[in-house]
Amino acid sequence: MRHKSILATSAIVVGIVAFTACSKLLPSMIDPSEGLCGPVSMSSAQTILFSAGNNEFFRVRSSSSGLGPYFVASGCGNCHSSDNRGHPFTILTRFGQSDTTGNKFLAEGAPQLGTFCLPGYTPEAVPPGATSTQFIAPITAGVGFLEAVPDSEILNMAAANLNNPDGVRGHPNYDTIPSWATPLNGAIPRGDGKYIHRFGRKADVYNLLEQTVNAYSRDMGITSTYLPNNPSNYLDPTPSVTPSVPEVDNTTLNSTVFYVTCLQTPVQRNPNDPTVLAGNQVFVQIGCETCHKQTLTTGYSPIAALANQTFNPFTDLLVHDMGPGLDDHYTEGTAQTSEWRTTPLWGLGLAPNVQGGNTYLLHDGRAHSIEQAIELHGGEAAVSEGRFEKLSTTDRNALLTFLKSL
Repeated sequence: MRHKSILATSAIVVGIVAFTACSKLLPSMIDPSEGLCGPVSMSSAQTILFSAGNNEFFRVRSSSSGLGPYFVASGCGNCHSSDNRGHPFTILTRFGQSDTTGNKFLAEGAPQLGTFCLPGYTPEAVPPGATSTQFIAPITAGVGFLEAVPDSEILNMAAANLNNPDGVRGHPNYDTIPSWATPLNGAIPRGDGKYIHRFGRKADVYNLLEQTVNAYSRDMGITSTYLPNNPSNYLDPTPSVTPSVPEVDNTTLNSTVFYVTCLQTPVQRNPNDPTVLAGNQVFVQIGCETCHKQTLTTGYSPIAALANQTFNPFTDLLVHDMGPGLDDHYTEGTAQTSEWRTTPLWGLGLAPNVQGGNTYLLHDGRAHSIEQAIELHGGEAAVSEGRFEKLSTTDRNALLTFLKSL
């Protein structure tokens, strides 16, 4: 009986930690009532796993716990404050080439530049001949719902674009999956064995396990059983030695994956406000909803709270040609250099709260307001952007009020 009592007490304690840790770890944390940091409904055992993942996500690593030798940040929470968008202080520099034949600079440290290095190592630099771009970390809240969207729904959205009168031609980004990745439920491989990828700025990452493994390796220089080698640096005369034991064990890594998978979706604020409702209508009328799909539905998920759920991410998980203005001459996977995955808009209005009171939007943070981000849309979004420019002051303000409510 004593063991059961201790276990019950522990479950209550970790449950409290899971709900409150977000508000205590960083000064800019957003209250869960505003739509971030809370988990989906889960069992006591799942709450314990979520709490462990929460602690790992906001843990600060050092060289003694595996950080480096090349890294961008010392913890996941450095880039994903409040589980929301990142900011320029932890911007990621990716480098490679402008074609889709595969990254030719992997031996030189590609695809990511380590902004920092441990003492005794040589700082990384983009090698000659490589193209590069910069990425701000995407929002993590709600990503488990995106993973649970079946391929069939993504393919249906792509098929609906074929005759779109505005020239929208979004399509899935197909690529091979790592040998250690298990196909998602409802996955539909293409004839060449490639699968739809849905995460990352260019949708070059297959699932949240791959996303997390990549983040440990590329962002923090931490090895795992999946990527056991430290990042390389062609400028360093003494390459780092691969540790004999992975610097993050599978139990810890899996708890981190579970944490991000079970984050609740951001909650819209003031959804019934008349101006917000009017702005939603404008959003649809000018064509934004064609790519930023308001409503998606999940399929089967081993996590009951994620299965068969209707949610509002404002993305179609497809890549779209955004025109020359957003062409960084760098690509990942099979996306073209001007193609970008539709960024989910949920949590958009909360972004300044975790970006130092400022706004940094689009893949590299170049847009400092919602209006500027819209105006930089080209290519397949040019028609919608043109309609935005012609809006009356009343309709424009309503649209912006709606977007800030997300």
